[in-house]
Amino acid sequence: MKIRDLLNIIEDTAPLSLQESWDNSGLIVGDPNADVEKVLVCLDVTEAVVDEAISKNCNLIISHHPIIFKGIKSLVPHGYVERTVIKAIRHEIGIASMHTNLDNSPVGVNKRIADKLGLIRASILDPKVGLLKKIVTYAPQKEAERVRLAMFEAGAGNIGNYDSCSFNVVGEGTFRANALAQPFVGQQDKLHTEAEVRIEVIVPHYQLNRVIESLLKTHPYEEVAYDVIPLDNSWTNAGSGMVGFFEQPMKEKDFLELVSATFEVPMVRHSPFLNRNIQKVAVCGGSGAFLLSSAKRAKAEAFITADIKYHDFFDADNALLMVDAGHFETEQFTKELIADILRKKIPNFAVLFSEVNTNAVGYYFK
Repeated sequence: MKIRDLLNIIEDTAPLSLQESWDNSGLIVGDPNADVEKVLVCLDVTEAVVDEAISKNCNLIISHHPIIFKGIKSLVPHGYVERTVIKAIRHEIGIASMHTNLDNSPVGVNKRIADKLGLIRASILDPKVGLLKKIVTYAPQKEAERVRLAMFEAGAGNIGNYDSCSFNVVGEGTFRANALAQPFVGQQDKLHTEAEVRIEVIVPHYQLNRVIESLLKTHPYEEVAYDVIPLDNSWTNAGSGMVGFFEQPMKEKDFLELVSATFEVPMVRHSPFLNRNIQKVAVCGGSGAFLLSSAKRAKAEAFITADIKYHDFFDADNALLMVDAGHFETEQFTKELIADILRKKIPNFAVLFSEVNTNAVGYYFK
């Protein structure tokens, strides 16, 4: 299997176009056309992880955090990033990362956190805006069903928990074919009126080209009329964080015990207790304090994330219990998430977990 093909399996679940503008997800080091024999999955790429890949004969590392966030002007071994990249290149080991594209997937990092906590009815906390397009096309009545189904199969027509969604209205189309045309209906140099169906479907922007290609391939007309309309709607199938419910409410201390046990962290930082039961919980793996206002709007009773600054705790403003469970700790399940995606599609392929602890934060108790 080629590196490109293997990464496409993950990108079907977490398209690279879902990543944030500042991110660097995807293949970072290596040849996409190279054969891949074994994959090592990790949270962070370090020199020790590359050494582990060498010892385990893995020629591709897939991490959550990109080894390169910003541009590198030279590859000299001054820092750990450069040393890691040089070592990977020297040993022909590819490095790919699935970061905020996996964060923003509805079955990604935050869904895995929600599942680990036992949350039910989980949904995107802060849906993305501007990722949807509407395609409008016109097909002869007898061909409309075939055209519509082709667009559905290519990825159009999904709204929330529903698929095959479309709007259809019958009307009349007119056209005159010139001497060079080969019309499906009508004749050259004669004005023709055809009973047609106007078909409207919604499509995520990253599937737009695939849907248009399917439309053009299936539509019987020589010249296919279609419109692509950008939408400002929020899209509940992609976005930051998640919010869900416990089956039963629990006391705040019991909740913190659950958080500590789930993320295997010896301590958690939190805002002052509010002496309320907790049932609705918002989560965001990694640095998610920017979602505090979204958690408040969702009326969550607690918000779990990491890297919370001192003044962020004040912003909780007695609306909810804000909990910092650690960056590494809240994202640790990403390794098994990536492995599960690959093993579901290619069950006999060798996907190994890194055994290197890359958590850069320690805890000292006196």
